[in-house]
Amino acid sequence: MTDVARPDLPDHAPHVLIVDDDRRLRDLLARFLGENGFRITTAASAAEARALSQNFLFDALVLDIMMPGESGLDYARTIRQNSEVPILMLTARANPDDRVAGLEIGADDYLPKPFEPRELILRLTNILRRYSRPSDAPMQAHAEQIRFGPFSFRFDRGELRRDDELVRLTEREREILTILGTRAGENVPREELTGGGPAANERTVDVQINRLRRKIEVDPANPIFLQTVRGIGYRLAVDR
Repeated sequence: MTDVARPDLPDHAPHVLIVDDDRRLRDLLARFLGENGFRITTAASAAEARALSQNFLFDALVLDIMMPGESGLDYARTIRQNSEVPILMLTARANPDDRVAGLEIGADDYLPKPFEPRELILRLTNILRRYSRPSDAPMQAHAEQIRFGPFSFRFDRGELRRDDELVRLTEREREILTILGTRAGENVPREELTGGGPAANERTVDVQINRLRRKIEVDPANPIFLQTVRGIGYRLAVDR
């Protein structure tokens, strides 16, 4: 384990865990991110990362998919059982199936190797900015929240609840629900839900929609709230 935080960084500087079995790349990313305002801890395996996570609260993970032993995908799957910490996946294989697999698990972004380190910084910054939405962010002009069945979604907090129980969302799920919610009852084209980044395409939107349906629909195969509009995209049916 390596911690490369600079002593002059403030305590609120984002703390990122880099998990990669390639020591050279690990050290390179740690040095580059550390020089650009991030507190960095590194791990060479999923087992080492899991041990570190018992003692540190990380603001984001940069996680390699291909590692000996427990893969990055398997580790991300266990993380998502009880945490919504932002995850950016790295892989040497520019394979769409890898991207879809990572997004199905709940990763927030994907970056194929080799990559430009500055792009990693931009992607990390964007993820962290979305996750750190202030609680006093401006309300949506049309409503504070929407309701559909037993669910309510607050735009200012990006918070979904089933009655009084908080439903965990990934950042992409939150973005999609916000877009659909602000246009509740309207048909939203699939391309407007793709988001950004190398993993952005209509297939991955369908993956995210299916994951979201599993959280809000009694029967995801026959959705009541998150409806498919054939040939167009999706629509969120809300209470009036």
